[in-house]
Amino acid sequence: MSEPRTRLALLSPHRVEAGDADALAAALTAACAAGDVAAVLLRLAPADERGLVNLVKRLAPAAQATGAAVVVACAGFAGDLVSVSARGGADGVHLDKPKDGALRELRDRLDGGRILGAGGHEQKHAAMEAGEAGVDYVMFGGLYADGIAPDAETVVDRAAWWTEIFETPCIAVAHAPDQVGALLATGAEFLGLESALWIGEGADVAGIQAQVAAAGEAAS
Repeated sequence: MSEPRTRLALLSPHRVEAGDADALAAALTAACAAGDVAAVLLRLAPADERGLVNLVKRLAPAAQATGAAVVVACAGFAGDLVSVSARGGADGVHLDKPKDGALRELRDRLDGGRILGAGGHEQKHAAMEAGEAGVDYVMFGGLYADGIAPDAETVVDRAAWWTEIFETPCIAVAHAPDQVGALLATGAEFLGLESALWIGEGADVAGIQAQVAAAGEAAS
C-alpha cells in the first residue's frame, strides 16, 4: 500500500482587509492552478461582521473553484466567526492558541462536515487537547502576526511526533523554501505554505509541488 500523498495548504498574510481582496484572489487562483492545494487559511483583520462576510465572499471562490476548502481565522474578532464563515460561503474556521473550552464549543456548532482547525501549539499538551476537542486538523508552525517565526526545528519535531502517534491530520508550515524538505520528511498530511512562498516574486508553487511529488515517490 502506498503512503498517502501530502497536499498543500496555503496561509494568507495576516490581517487581510477588503483592499487586499483583488490581489489576493488573483494569487489564490494562480497558486491553486500550480499545485495540489487542499485548503486555504484566510487570516482576516477584525472588522464588522458584514464586512468580513463580504470579504470572505470575494476570496473563497478563487480557492473553492479548484476544490480547495477555505477556513477563516480572525484574531481579535469579538463577533461570531462561525457565522462569518457560513454566511461568507467558507468551509470552516481556524483558531490559534484557543482559550479553554473554545474548541469544544465550536465543534458543537460546526456540523454537517464543516471544518474546525487549530494552531499555535507551542506545547505538545496543547496540541493533544485540540485533538481531544475534535478538531479536523492541528497546525504546527506558521508566522505569528508580528512576523516572528517559531523555531523551525521545533516545528519539524512537533509534526513528526504528531503524525507518528495521532490520526487527526497535521499541517506542518514552511515559511522559507529550505524548510520544505524536512517538513515533508515528517509525513505530515499537509504542507502549509506561508504567503511568501505562494504570493509575489518569491512564489514557486510548481517547484514546491515537484518536491512533494518526489517525496511521495521516495516513500512509496
